[in-house]
Amino acid sequence: MKIGHSGKLAILFGLGAIMIYLVMVLGPLRYLTDLAVVLPFDLRPTGYSQVDAAVLLEALGEAGRQYYLMRQLPLDTLYPALLALTLISTLRWRAAKFGPTLMTRMGVPLAILAATFDYLENLGIGLMLLVGADPTLVQASSTATMLKSALTSAAILAVVAAVASVLLRRMSRQRA
Repeated sequence: MKIGHSGKLAILFGLGAIMIYLVMVLGPLRYLTDLAVVLPFDLRPTGYSQVDAAVLLEALGEAGRQYYLMRQLPLDTLYPALLALTLISTLRWRAAKFGPTLMTRMGVPLAILAATFDYLENLGIGLMLLVGADPTLVQASSTATMLKSALTSAAILAVVAAVASVLLRRMSRQRA
């Protein structure tokens, strides 16, 4: 099977997203976890409370907060776009090659919303690192984190469902 234009893009964006993700998880996020002995904001998909945020910021100290700002957040500026482009390209490829479905139509806006909330989360984290655990800021950032996590999961499930339907159709044809 020849992979079309969107398929090639999906692979390229996917490889970029995987590389950035691995660099983040094995580099800055591991360092920040070891430094603070609690999970950084980025690794809390269910959000965080005012107390959680204050504890993390205190544990990071000034040097840790600067590291978070200068190392983790720049990488996490690339990742949401690469993930969204991977998901969107995969859905476009699937729709162009095998026809559109509810999943291919729903997945694109889900991927865009997931990336949007990831950027809002990053903005909130950056502000907390600079000004502290302001209650309104913590609530907004935590909400963005939870929405990003839920929307990313939904977008990935839409891609899996869209691609799985093609694979299931092929398997059933081979059996027949």
